[in-house]
Amino acid sequence: MTRSLDYFRGKTLLVTGGTGSFGNAILHRFLSTEIAEIRVFSRDEKKQDDMRKRYANSKLRFYIGDVRDNQSIAAAMRGVDFVFHAAALKQVPSCEFHPMQAVRTNVLGTENVLEAAIAAGVRRVVCLSTDKAVYPINAMGISKAMMEKVMVAASRNLEGTDTVICGTRYGNVMASRGSVIPLFVDQVRTGKPITMTDPSMTRYMMTLADAVDLVLYAFEHGNNGDIFVQKAPAATVEVLAKAILEIMSKPEHPVHVIGTRHGEKLYEALLSREEMACAEDMGKYFRVPPDGRDLNYAKFVEEGEQRITQSTHGQDYNSHNTTRLDVEGMKTLLLKLDFMQRIARGEQAVAEE
Repeated sequence: MTRSLDYFRGKTLLVTGGTGSFGNAILHRFLSTEIAEIRVFSRDEKKQDDMRKRYANSKLRFYIGDVRDNQSIAAAMRGVDFVFHAAALKQVPSCEFHPMQAVRTNVLGTENVLEAAIAAGVRRVVCLSTDKAVYPINAMGISKAMMEKVMVAASRNLEGTDTVICGTRYGNVMASRGSVIPLFVDQVRTGKPITMTDPSMTRYMMTLADAVDLVLYAFEHGNNGDIFVQKAPAATVEVLAKAILEIMSKPEHPVHVIGTRHGEKLYEALLSREEMACAEDMGKYFRVPPDGRDLNYAKFVEEGEQRITQSTHGQDYNSHNTTRLDVEGMKTLLLKLDFMQRIARGEQAVAEE
């Protein structure tokens, strides 16, 4: 057991949005450890029932509820030691058409989770965010950016308590439900052209295992208000498509360029220029401390940040300037996924739940 997992021995962990890709990855990582109990909190009773049958583990407890409903989250929080807050509306189109729904879940829901955690004396909370929260241009990213602000604001008021609240930010998780990799695979299988938005568009490439490692690192090293980011490689959509086609032995499969969708960027950023100016390089990760100024508003007007002005970085940390994968590098990373290993063998496979 790694040191971070050792902290969970005999403890109770609550995962909000626990029936999703991240929640399943947490169960794979934790159920064989000496954790006492894992509480899965979500709205979907069908997914909970599927998960109950799939894992059939006495350490699991299932709570039907919604982070929008503070009573349901408060009830699930009693007796909890640690919280991973993954519940969110994550699909760009649905948030774009229904922005207030994104606000209610991603912003107000996070406030409910943090208030319940503080009231219950939870020791550590890690909130999961996204690269789309940096320079956001769509409702999903804007709501997650506000979620981060809610998290940092809540962390300022914890002096004298035992609760620590921090966060993580990561990009697209490869082969997770709703992601582009299973879409491309399905299009190839059904004989349809791969629909590519912009061949030069770049995206960070992370596995679910990377996402769990990042959350555990934040759990172990985070102070109140910190946000942690993994140094992740990126690839263009064109390189990703070519790598998938080579793995599937379909290099000549047609590709149809459809143009950039509404709400999409050419590249994503994990850290803004201003954050890079104060980020602490921790090797595999960046740690961004919170703005430590108190509620004396005059400080925001009369005192600036020389380190931002004098920053030697001079730029943000984005998917255009991070380590760039070529086709062979992309194939190597893809073949770390069980999903793509099965595809390479010609077997049926489904995206991570």
